[in-house]
Amino acid sequence: MPYSMPSASGLVLLVPVSIVALDILRRLVRSRRERKGLPLPPGPTPLPLLGNIHSGGVEEPWSTYTEWQAKYGDMVYARLLGQEYVILNSQSDATELLEKRSQIYSDRPFVASIAPYGMGCNFAFEPYGDHWRLCRRIFHQTFRADSAATFRPLELRTARQIIVNMIDDPDQYASHYLTFSAALTLSAVYDYEISPRNDPMMHIVNGFLKASMPAATAERMVLLGIFPFLLHIPNWLPGSWIRREARASYEWAVKMIETPYQYAQKQMESSQDPTFSMVSDHITRMKKYDEPHRSKYGAALKHASATAFLASAETTSSSLANFTLAMVENPHVWKRAQAEIDSVIGMDRLPEFDDRPSLPYVEAILRETMRWQPVVPLTLQASRMLQRVVMFIRVFTYLKACLSLAPRSTRHARYITGAIVFTNIWAMSRDEARYPNAAKFVPERFLTAEGELNEDDPSGFVFGFGRRRCPGRYAADASLWIAIATMLATLDFNLAKDAGGKDITFEAKYIGGATRHPATFPCRISPRSHIKKECVLAG
Repeated sequence: MPYSMPSASGLVLLVPVSIVALDILRRLVRSRRERKGLPLPPGPTPLPLLGNIHSGGVEEPWSTYTEWQAKYGDMVYARLLGQEYVILNSQSDATELLEKRSQIYSDRPFVASIAPYGMGCNFAFEPYGDHWRLCRRIFHQTFRADSAATFRPLELRTARQIIVNMIDDPDQYASHYLTFSAALTLSAVYDYEISPRNDPMMHIVNGFLKASMPAATAERMVLLGIFPFLLHIPNWLPGSWIRREARASYEWAVKMIETPYQYAQKQMESSQDPTFSMVSDHITRMKKYDEPHRSKYGAALKHASATAFLASAETTSSSLANFTLAMVENPHVWKRAQAEIDSVIGMDRLPEFDDRPSLPYVEAILRETMRWQPVVPLTLQASRMLQRVVMFIRVFTYLKACLSLAPRSTRHARYITGAIVFTNIWAMSRDEARYPNAAKFVPERFLTAEGELNEDDPSGFVFGFGRRRCPGRYAADASLWIAIATMLATLDFNLAKDAGGKDITFEAKYIGGATRHPATFPCRISPRSHIKKECVLAG
């Protein structure tokens, strides 16, 4: 097996393992001295040195943290090896800390697998600083609420193209969703029009997404955090596979950053009146600056562009896969949505953005899709006072009030060093007091008795909190709505059938990584009886 390590190599690791153990012990002693007299949130009892490594789920830690919430409360303290964590399981606590004190909680902890695998191009992983602020400013100028509205014609056109693809080849729905989300950002960011089949840019995207997937796993994060020298050992030593794996991912990352950026540059040079895109707009702005700011601006533009591309490609496609699964499992939902669409806009045209206020049930389906299976179930933030050490990060973090019986607005907490804050989006989506039968897909939970939308909107937590909240949320919300509304208006979603004509039942399995989404499942997606492919693009 390529990932196994011969017993003889244990001698090679003896020294670094001993150093790690001593370092952890030293940190624990120092942490206790610094914390003396200060309250900690409740949490599971840690083992000596190892902490709570025995009780935290590796594959789906958000589920474990949600179970802890029932036992220990909305704010939980845990420790893994020498690193301390505070887990926020309620939206109110996350808002209190990350929104109202965003000047404190705007950093990111160091993750050892990010840079070696080329994922540093995604500024969402960037620590707080000048580069992150410039990346976010560039991103915000293109995707803030008023600017994002300019992409609606593109989103509408691309949503209708996805229907044509679904009619032609419904079994490849997962690929069509990725193409849909990638097409939107490639056009908006780089002015690149994607080919329906075998697009070279999509080949690069798929190559990087596949190669970089291990970097987002707990295994790689912990392994490289404890043994960073694995990235530098020669090929003849056991464990060199991780260096080769990281190098391959990094090479794909370079292609993914540079190829579309260079395309956008050439488009600007070859046209006297180039089409607007994020890159062309900011290259024009960049020309006004002198060095070295121009170089810094160019690097930030490349990272902001790659982030827009990567974030959309994974989150939007994952959300559409969750939507499809929900429709296949709940046919009464899409049938009710079709009845609403037919009664409001008729059957002789397709939904447009102006129809959104008149389709409350479709809106409720979008909200329930985001709540039911949040594609990023766990986020992490850290303090701007972050200081890196050999393996772990020291960070000041706001803790649960020691006066637990006082009103939430008057609670006070204290600071300790050494903790990283996790925001458990999954726990918020599974709040039974707010969402009864939370595991079930029930769009009606967002409607009043009169059939109007209520004030509960899960976008208040699924897009994150504070300065680290998803800056592309307005474009993401619009593209998801028009895609879902168009699919509901044109497609039926049913279970697939076997050779004997019987329904094929299945148990959904989920894939983790940068986002959480269902593995490909059998289904039968077909056009409604009055839908003709040649009429879809015409609207």
